[in-house]
Amino acid sequence: ESMAAAGTCCAVVDFDMFYAAVEIRDRPELATKPVAVGGGIITTANYVARKWGVRSAMPGFVGQALCRRGPEFGMPATELVFVPNDHKKYARVAETARAVFAEYDPHFVSHSSDEAYLDFTIYLRCRAAAARDHAAARSLREAWEAGGGAPA
Repeated sequence: ESMAAAGTCCAVVDFDMFYAAVEIRDRPELATKPVAVGGGIITTANYVARKWGVRSAMPGFVGQALCRRGPEFGMPATELVFVPNDHKKYARVAETARAVFAEYDPHFVSHSSDEAYLDFTIYLRCRAAAARDHAAARSLREAWEAGGGAPA
């Protein structure tokens, strides 16, 4: 009843720096370095690279210049590490995420590899009902154990 009154519960999932995160997962030595996925145009950059001002959709040569000219902006000079796009790998990782999303909302909507819209309402209502049923079962068991007999 209280869940019905609560309305719906929805969420938008958006993996920030998705391609860079996948690459760093596979190459952990890159975690502390400024990383850009792509080359001519940067597809995404990790948070380290963003400290130098490197952003998605930026030409790669501009990102590299920002890193090399770091002292002009109060940052040390460094090299931007470029990792080529691997869309097949990103699709595999996205499928893993989609399998998790489907556990919570089998009708989720996804328009890209790193974003999804989920409606958690039914999942949460089922969890609330299961919790109530579990609590009722626990009370019966405790009463049964305290009284020494099976509940009627």
